[in-house]
Amino acid sequence: MRIARFSIDGNVAFGAVEGSTAPGAEGELVLDIIKGIPFADFELSGTKVPLNKVRLLPPVLPNKVVAIGRNYAEHAAELGNSVFDDQGRPEAPITFFKPSTSVVGPGDPIAYPSFSHDLHHEAELAVVIGRMCREVPKERVKDVILGYTCANDVTARDVQQREKQWARAKGFDSSCPLGPWIETDLDPSDLTIQCTVNGEQRQLGRTSDMVRSIEDLIVHITEAMTLLPGDVILTGTPAGVGPLNVGDEVAVTIEGIGTLTNKVIKRG
Repeated sequence: MRIARFSIDGNVAFGAVEGSTAPGAEGELVLDIIKGIPFADFELSGTKVPLNKVRLLPPVLPNKVVAIGRNYAEHAAELGNSVFDDQGRPEAPITFFKPSTSVVGPGDPIAYPSFSHDLHHEAELAVVIGRMCREVPKERVKDVILGYTCANDVTARDVQQREKQWARAKGFDSSCPLGPWIETDLDPSDLTIQCTVNGEQRQLGRTSDMVRSIEDLIVHITEAMTLLPGDVILTGTPAGVGPLNVGDEVAVTIEGIGTLTNKVIKRG
């Protein structure tokens, strides 16, 4: 099931996306409005609205976004880093936060921060948590996942390099586009991830190239903290990250999910 969060006539609701999501078919999609919220038992109301008559919102409003750095070896290498120790074993995941205020939805603008001159795109698979959990064993990870969506871990690269920690570089307003919806029926182990800027391909990778699996990441994160329904985990980006400029349109496409598109604007 594909679950979208949307606004219509000033009201916010969740709905199940019905119809073909193939390119060019978006106008045929409809939303069957959900009774309740997707983090508990819910029913479809049978009341349907065309997708092109609503405004899609971020599919969730997370309490926190927990992000993983350097989870693709080629991306780490392009930034001059390694993800393995001297024996070739994966090092501990690099974990950081993006605040809830960084989250925007499909079609929302990415505001170029005034304190940066080198903004980069980072296409990522995002995991949406469906229930409160901590200390999750590997064999129970699937039980705590609601589904998956597209993400763009927009990064002020010059600030990241200059400040040595990533709070401002990756946590500024609009630095975490999510969407267009949550796909609940998906095997995330080997999906294509693509990023284009103004239609030109910049990133192309597969989730099978992750250094650490989604199961390992959730085990690692929940050893330290409780995850709440709607929390989001960003799983890292493949190689090919590069600059964004004001006026650019950046699109993240993940096989089996869809496309998340945003435009870069000058911060007012």
